[in-house]
Amino acid sequence: MRRPLDLSAHVARSQNGPCFICQLLDGNPDYAHHIIAQDDDSIVFLSKYPTLPGYALVCPKPHYQDLARDMSTTQYLALQGVVHRLSRALSQVFDAERIYVLSLGSAQGNSHVHFHVVPLPKGVPYADQQYHALMAEHGVLDLPDAEMAATAARIAAVYRDLSD
Repeated sequence: MRRPLDLSAHVARSQNGPCFICQLLDGNPDYAHHIIAQDDDSIVFLSKYPTLPGYALVCPKPHYQDLARDMSTTQYLALQGVVHRLSRALSQVFDAERIYVLSLGSAQGNSHVHFHVVPLPKGVPYADQQYHALMAEHGVLDLPDAEMAATAARIAAVYRDLSD
């Protein structure tokens, strides 16, 4: 079941509010997300506004705004290792047809580097895949907090058991 997302409010918060990733890392309860994994350098958590089950984000902990200028090759490759490991976990948990990986944001909003990592369920009609499947304009899943927590725990268990 989907619910509409107030896109105007979401955009305003993204452009004018504090960095949601930094706020999450600082422990601000208004920016709490269901965490899947974290280490000294990165954090993985479920999106608050999922368009597909298992929609997750991978972020470096430092507030890097540009992966080409702010991150070393070593830091970038380490973060991509987290993206790959999460992709493998999501594939197992959701028996996904494909894993979408996308980096969004800019200096104008959602400036903290982050990657959207999203499992595409098998059987989704082609017209409803790709960008269509990721666009909040089509609504976001209305998932109870307990279900989000259980999903994060399932993904986390598989993620922990995977070797690099």
